[in-house]
Amino acid sequence: MTSAQVDEGQDGRRAATAADADPTGEGYRRALGARQIQMIAIGGAIGTGLFLGAGKAISKAGPSLVLAYAVAGLVIFFIMRALGELLMYRPVSGSFSEYAREFIGPFAGFVTGWTYWLFWVVTGITEVTAAAQYMTFWFDIPQWVSALIFTIILYGVNLISVKLFGELEFWFSMVKVTAIVGMILICAGILTLGFSDAGDTASVTHLWDHGGFFPNGIKGTLMTLQIVMFAFLAVELVGVTAGESKDPKTVLPKAINTVPWRIAVFYVGALVMILSVVPWTEFRPGVSPFVAAFREMGLGIGAGIVNFVVLTAALSSCNSGMYSTGRMLRDLALNGQGPRFFTRLTRSGTPLAGTTFSAALMLVGVWINYQWPGDAFTYVVSFATISGMWAWIMILVCQIRYRRLADRGVLPQSAFRAPGAPYAGVFALVFIGVVVVMMGIDKDTRISLYCAPLWAALLGVSYLVLKARNPENKAFTKG
Repeated sequence: MTSAQVDEGQDGRRAATAADADPTGEGYRRALGARQIQMIAIGGAIGTGLFLGAGKAISKAGPSLVLAYAVAGLVIFFIMRALGELLMYRPVSGSFSEYAREFIGPFAGFVTGWTYWLFWVVTGITEVTAAAQYMTFWFDIPQWVSALIFTIILYGVNLISVKLFGELEFWFSMVKVTAIVGMILICAGILTLGFSDAGDTASVTHLWDHGGFFPNGIKGTLMTLQIVMFAFLAVELVGVTAGESKDPKTVLPKAINTVPWRIAVFYVGALVMILSVVPWTEFRPGVSPFVAAFREMGLGIGAGIVNFVVLTAALSSCNSGMYSTGRMLRDLALNGQGPRFFTRLTRSGTPLAGTTFSAALMLVGVWINYQWPGDAFTYVVSFATISGMWAWIMILVCQIRYRRLADRGVLPQSAFRAPGAPYAGVFALVFIGVVVVMMGIDKDTRISLYCAPLWAALLGVSYLVLKARNPENKAFTKG
């Protein structure tokens, strides 16, 4: 029913409510408009990984980090187009978990749902950690204090309706996008007009003059892949919003098709400009390269502004994490693979129980900041990367299986087919495999691979217990 068909008065209000309701029967309200979905998609890929993690990556790879982001960006585009094909086949808020359940089996859906939930809990800890680090730019306060305050505030924000969540994310993302475009323009002005303290030395030759484009060799570049892939985690968030989008079959393809230029501008373009203005040797791990660049330029106020922007980026990503965890827990509960109380919604359509439980676990990040303030970011990044990449693997495998069934006429064809399938998907899976190998080689990230089998074992035992208690539940039978 369109707005033109809605009569005034009580009947009109009832019709409008029905239009906002989720026709899939999940109980959510379709309150996220095209403007909000587009900006959530754009802002989802701009967060801690770019603003903070890039500092460590630059120190490891030098200018070749630009190439790492470009290649990884291509892989992300393949993943997003695979997700887009699945979303146009069946747009649901459970997204990755639902597709894994349908195309692989009930256990795959169970593992995917709980692992993606874990990813966002850990990512929330990551973002709160980053936000706490950014606060030390202005104030000499313990990181754990800032982390605690931010976690409580963002939990409060997520008790509001999804429409307001979308509006807040729109403006959060607008700040990030505007800031990066502004930084690119300032760097371009320094390169062409020569103003600021860096004006006399700024040159694109910085990309190869200080030890070459690969100053630490190809291995140095490969060792940054997990940091690079972490930077792109959350691009798949549009899949979770499918159940609450007003017009998913129109809005989602447009949002997904913005991936190439997002990566080209916000990652490749921004890093090329910054590394041309300031030599890569001036950047240090744990310090935002954007803040460091403005300091080198002698623009003290600029560093403060950028620090505020990256603080906004971190809080925005954590806010999205709280949104996602509540929805994923509710999807699991609706399918009998999670506690029933997670199915409850507030009058405004917010999954209160799941969001509250997830926010409580995010407080673990406060303890991490208290115990290991210097190493907290590295620890949680490695945990988040390995769990987040599982969702990407499931997206690719499910799309390959769906396309095979659709081409045989068993399932309807999607209106948004992924290009290069199945070869693009296979290439993306191989690339993810290389990232996992690099994580195993790097002693700083190896801990995540140690914990992955423990998490898998916990899920396996939990699944068997639930299946034994509910043998007739369709959630544990394929088909």
